[in-house]
Amino acid sequence: MSRTFILALDQGTSSSRSIVFDGQGAIVAMDQREFRQIFPQPGWVEHDPMEIWSSQLATAQEVMAKAGLAATDIAAIGITNQRETTVVWNRRTGVPLYNAIVWQDRRGEPLCAQLREQGHAVDIQHSTGLVVDAYFSATKLRWILDHVPGAHLAAAQGELAFGTVDSWLLWQLTGGHVHATDVSNASRTMLFDIRHNVWDHELLKLLHVPDSVLPRVHASSHVYGQTTAFGAPIPVAGMAGDQQAALFGQACFKPGMAKNTYGTGCFMLMHTGEDFKNSTHGLITTAAAQPDGRAQYALEGSVFIGGAVVQWLRDGLKAIPSSQDIEALAASVPDSGGVVFVPAFTGLGAPYWDAEARGAILGLTRGTTVAHVARAALESIAFQSAALLQAMAADATPVTELRVDGGASVNDLLMQFQADLLGIPVVRPQVTETTALGAASLAGLATGVYKNLDELAAQWREGRRFTPTLPRDQAAQRMSAWEHAVRQAQAR
Repeated sequence: MSRTFILALDQGTSSSRSIVFDGQGAIVAMDQREFRQIFPQPGWVEHDPMEIWSSQLATAQEVMAKAGLAATDIAAIGITNQRETTVVWNRRTGVPLYNAIVWQDRRGEPLCAQLREQGHAVDIQHSTGLVVDAYFSATKLRWILDHVPGAHLAAAQGELAFGTVDSWLLWQLTGGHVHATDVSNASRTMLFDIRHNVWDHELLKLLHVPDSVLPRVHASSHVYGQTTAFGAPIPVAGMAGDQQAALFGQACFKPGMAKNTYGTGCFMLMHTGEDFKNSTHGLITTAAAQPDGRAQYALEGSVFIGGAVVQWLRDGLKAIPSSQDIEALAASVPDSGGVVFVPAFTGLGAPYWDAEARGAILGLTRGTTVAHVARAALESIAFQSAALLQAMAADATPVTELRVDGGASVNDLLMQFQADLLGIPVVRPQVTETTALGAASLAGLATGVYKNLDELAAQWREGRRFTPTLPRDQAAQRMSAWEHAVRQAQAR
């Protein structure tokens, strides 16, 4: 076999997956396993870093066995990961100081409120492109340093390493020899100056974070090091945060191209090229995956609760036995019967940024059934995403089509409703595992499997196109009802 297979490690919020792609970007084999979600108290979300690593390693070993491949058949490994999730470990022992604090975790909000009150928000956004929010890594890192006994001293003495999940996996894969990250993940820490691609030392001082804990930052397509975890050496040659990886995997290489990923949350990114554009409509500016040393940017909107609302219907209300049953239940009624569901379980993300908002179901009557609630839950995913696209159009330029991926993108009812709300085509590719594909593509570029972006763009294939059927005045009425419901969820 020619050495053109690429192994993508896709470390997500609820599961670790590994996918082997061939040189044409087709899936050869895939393996996945879930791991524990830890909720120590309301608003706190944690993972065990060792479970993250063991589950990721197990899926990688299993997928290579499924594909019938040895390490000598793999040209490169690409890593993509849940972003912002924060791990701190001992450099000598490799033992984590504390559980990974997950991107959904809100314990950093008091420090964020303090930063906002002290007037730092404008400077932080100017440097990092981010709004001040507990979503990002900086306040999670600070919490660990403040609350684990001896952590501040150990960090000052250079004994600790901080990283997002990509850095943690890279450290494990290279046996502790490489402590690094890529620009896209660094841009999510609220500590990184994305205009100049360097750690912001003024922010480090402000947050009392010693620079000795930080990983080195490289382009997303870069040979970071070698791993012998699978026998023969394989280069680890691509890394990007999951949403930037999905933008890359969707071949959104040009300004104005946009994608939305429907996962635990929803994440919409619009490529803006080399143009750093600060949002005035509640979005953030982030570093897009960089195939070389040139800066690439994107506008991003993040929905905290997307597919997670379906998990809540399954696990919290016991309304459905499995997540796959949501579409049939929602389709059993012609509409939501006037029910509007705002799933602000952990506050509201972009474009609202209200940490105190809480979930609300409005419009209930005696005629409301669980099917109406299920349909309203599905529609909430599309409403939140439509609000993001409206903000992007106001900040930059109207989008002419939206490329979609992620677990919930297979739901035809949801995708059609999304197109109806937006008034533009929603396009699902043949390969919907675009996050892993993006990581694989970045690794392939660094190792010569792919020559350039044109070759990757030519490999992207449309799977299904959803065209809008709802009259624009009716779509506007639906969005108005949604915004009214959001105001109710924000009322305190």
